[in-house]
Amino acid sequence: MKITILAVGKLKEAFYRDAAAEFQKRLGRYVKLEILETPDEKTPEDASLAERQKILDLEGDRLLKLMRQDAYVIALAIQGKMLDSVELSEKIRLLGVGGTSRIIFVIGGSLGLSDAVLRRADFRLSFSKMTFPHQLMRVVLLEQIYRSYRIMNREPYHK
Repeated sequence: MKITILAVGKLKEAFYRDAAAEFQKRLGRYVKLEILETPDEKTPEDASLAERQKILDLEGDRLLKLMRQDAYVIALAIQGKMLDSVELSEKIRLLGVGGTSRIIFVIGGSLGLSDAVLRRADFRLSFSKMTFPHQLMRVVLLEQIYRSYRIMNREPYHK
C-alpha cells in the first residue's frame, strides 16, 4: 500500500516539521508514505466571497493535478464522516484487502477544499466540527495513520 498526503502549504514551524518527521519515520516500517505539498495562496483579511472562491479553485486545481486516477481519495473536511481510530484503521485495512494500492489523504489550506476536490474524493473524513490549522492537521493525520497501522498489527500504542 502507498499512502500519499497531499497538502496545501508547507510546514513552517520547526515543531510541526519535527513531529511530522517522527511519524513519517515510524510509518516507514508499515507503509510507503509520501507527502506532496502545493503552494498556498495568500488570503487578504478582507477578501470577498469571489476572491475566496478564486483562491479555493486555484489551490484545488493544483491538488487535482497531483492526484492519480487509480487512487482512493480521502478528503479531510469538517462536513465529512467522523471515525474513531479503530474505524479508520479498519477502513484502511479493508481498502488494502479490497485491492486498493494507493490512498491519498487531502488537506486543504486555510479556506478548506474546493468543490472540485470534494467531488473527486471517494470519502470525506472529519476529525472534528472544530477548525484546525492545516499544519497541525497534517501532524494529527500522520499520528492517526500510524495509530491505524499499530491497531491493524495488534501492537500496543498509548491511548
